[in-house]
Amino acid sequence: MQPNRSAPTPLTVEPAPTTSALLAGAARRWPERVAMDFLGATTTYAELAAQVDAAARVLADLGVGPGDRVALVLPNCPQHVVAFYATHALGATVAEHNPLAAPEEVRAQLDRHGAKVVVAWEHSVATVAPEGDTLGRTVLAVDLTAAMPRRSRFLLRLPLKAARAQRAVLRASVPETVGSWDGLVAAALKNAPAQPAGARPGPSPEDVAVLLPTGGTTGTPKLVPLTHANLTANVAQGRQWVPGLEEGEETFGSVLPFFHAFGLTLCLTFAVSMGATQVILPRFDVDLVLAATKRRPLTFLAGVPPMLDRLEAAARERDPDRLRTIRFAISGAMALDPEVAARWEATTGGLVIEGYGMTESSPVLLGNPFGAERRPGALGLPFPGTEIRIVDPEAVEEDPDAPDVPDGEVGELLARGPQVFGGYLEDPEDSAQVLLPGGWLRTGDLVRRDPEDGFVVLADRRKELIVSGGFNVYPSQVEDAVREMPGVVDVAVVGLPDSSLGERAVAALVLEPGATVELEALRTWLYGKVSRYALPNAVHVLEELPRSQLGKVLRRHVREHLLERGRGGNVGGGEAGAGAEPTGAGVETTTEATDEH
Repeated sequence: MQPNRSAPTPLTVEPAPTTSALLAGAARRWPERVAMDFLGATTTYAELAAQVDAAARVLADLGVGPGDRVALVLPNCPQHVVAFYATHALGATVAEHNPLAAPEEVRAQLDRHGAKVVVAWEHSVATVAPEGDTLGRTVLAVDLTAAMPRRSRFLLRLPLKAARAQRAVLRASVPETVGSWDGLVAAALKNAPAQPAGARPGPSPEDVAVLLPTGGTTGTPKLVPLTHANLTANVAQGRQWVPGLEEGEETFGSVLPFFHAFGLTLCLTFAVSMGATQVILPRFDVDLVLAATKRRPLTFLAGVPPMLDRLEAAARERDPDRLRTIRFAISGAMALDPEVAARWEATTGGLVIEGYGMTESSPVLLGNPFGAERRPGALGLPFPGTEIRIVDPEAVEEDPDAPDVPDGEVGELLARGPQVFGGYLEDPEDSAQVLLPGGWLRTGDLVRRDPEDGFVVLADRRKELIVSGGFNVYPSQVEDAVREMPGVVDVAVVGLPDSSLGERAVAALVLEPGATVELEALRTWLYGKVSRYALPNAVHVLEELPRSQLGKVLRRHVREHLLERGRGGNVGGGEAGAGAEPTGAGVETTTEATDEH
């Protein structure tokens, strides 16, 4: 076994006990500093604290208390921030939901966690209260325009076609059975005196702060409880990781969705801990971001690679100096292409690093250092206070204390630290699958550690590993090589059933207009770049690849699509097929081959 490099860097930044303490500290230290800028409407930290207090009184009047759950079905907006911290002020738990998720999925999650109050965007009310039936819950609707500047609200009321179209995007009619969150909070803010300090019990560090659904890439999403201690530990780790940030001086771009662990930690909590101004946008839009940076220059941005790529390209074309104030950017959720990183740094003059994590770890576990020693394309090094192991996934199932694999070899990444959760909501069976004795979290990701510098590099998702003829095929490695091929815009490599080999690798491609790629040409391109057994056996050309809210390619959906069509990877047989076959539904080309391992 190799020398143990799992001893963590000490966490020297003391975590706040709760998220409520983060906000209280910011309001005390920077009361007049702008906490939120929403499309030009601003709220100071003192005003935010007052709104949170008023909203907490609204929730308390509705019967919310310690241990209860309040569901938020909201895009990024000031009301989301207020409802989040107001729920915590009562010692209750926030249950986050994607407002664009399928109604059946949202309702199933509401049934599972049993929230007694739902705060929902007007467009999401039909999801949580179908035909006005609140299903025994108190449902309060949020009007996004209520948080916009007065001039913008006036323009939206004009009897113009453009104004009507914009109103339809932002607002929706609400049944009489649903109350107004904005109206209740405004009335509480205006009419009721603030409660004396200490009158509320408030949360404790071990209380569950938030319930987040997992990404659902392996089936029905599970609910992940994260405690206040989990969240504030990850905040403290992040502050230690980015020492160049100045308290009370930064401006964060809050473009990642708050209902996702990445956006929740980096924006809802980390930004508040820094006394930063959050420039909040209801959705990622290049034009909105560039307009916001003109109004209030950003200094820090967290995003996913497609966001950074599109934003940099637009700025370079329109106004190269527009992003020059962004000193630090963090990319996550998928691999950061070194070329995208290089272009970002050339255009902004700042640094961009890649972080790695998952919902179950609040979410960050690893990161690249902000400095010359960073390695674009690598997951990085463990966050302060975080231990890691890299093990044979089959061996660790038999023996949780199985030794680490040698450095340089592929194994499953295990991690533990104060940011790691304690198990899924009411799901001990699945919890036991991912949490080993001693608090080790099985990430399900296959990685290797560089023997020279200790950096961790992703090989692939264990659950998306293709086992072909007894050989392990890592889709990400094949995809990286395919993306370099002329004419290829995007690619997903998946495994489809094969009667002789178990699985065969299949490549789904998105091509440049007018480009064609035959299977033999693809395999020729890949010779020497990947192992023979990893060469795709079939090629499908698609119009686009399915992606998650954060832009991740959903390989599972690609695989399901190909299985439904009954093509690819020589499904069910070992005969070779050849030729091109135009089809409908976006699949333009199908070619197959056999291969000896």
